[in-house]
Parts: sequence; structure tokens; C-alpha cells
Amino acid sequence: MIDKIKLVLSALLLAAGIAGFYMLADKALVLRILAILAGLAVAIAVLWTTPQGQMALGFVGESVAEAKKVVWPTRKETIQTAIAVFILVVIVAAFLAVVDIGFAYMVQWLMGRSA
Repeated sequence: MIDKIKLVLSALLLAAGIAGFYMLADKALVLRILAILAGLAVAIAVLWTTPQGQMALGFVGESVAEAKKVVWPTRKETIQTAIAVFILVVIVAAFLAVVDIGFAYMVQWLMGRSA
């Protein structure tokens, strides 16, 4: 029961940080961002004290670690892939145009209409 209260409190603290951002609309942007960051930091601190929160934050940490393992293609690979995709799109578009024209002629022939 206490964990559920902490989860709700965490959500409310985050909402308070967001509300503070909008309530300080006439203040400096740095102060507004600080309000959100403060709400987020306190919400995470409260969330960390629950088992669900620890699992969620652990998942976020694992996700960041996996994202760092991503290998991005080189510029040359990106250009080659983009050219291959463009050529394939042109070929498929031409094929579909021929099929469409063929079906149009077949429907006209079946219905006994001339072009």
C-alpha cells in the first residue's frame, strides 16, 4: 500500500514540476526549466524507493546502454543504400504502372468498351 502511495506521490511531483513550468511563464526560461528539472529529480528520488520504480529505472538504464551499442553506417554506406532504395522505388513504380495500365485495358475489354 505504501508503494502505491509513493508512486502516486511521484506522479504528482512530476505534475507539479510541469505545472511550475507553466505557472512561471512570465519568468526567465532558465527558472522555468529549473522548475521542471526539480520536479523530475524529486519524482525520480521518490520513485527509486519503490520496487516498481527501481525496475523501471533499471530498464531505462539498460535501454541507454543498448542504445550506446548501436553502430551507425558510414556516409558512403548511407549514400549507397539511399541510391539502392531510390532505384528500387523507380523499378517498382514502373512495374505497378504497367500492371495498372494492363488491368485498365482488361477491364475495358471485358466490359466491351473501347478506349
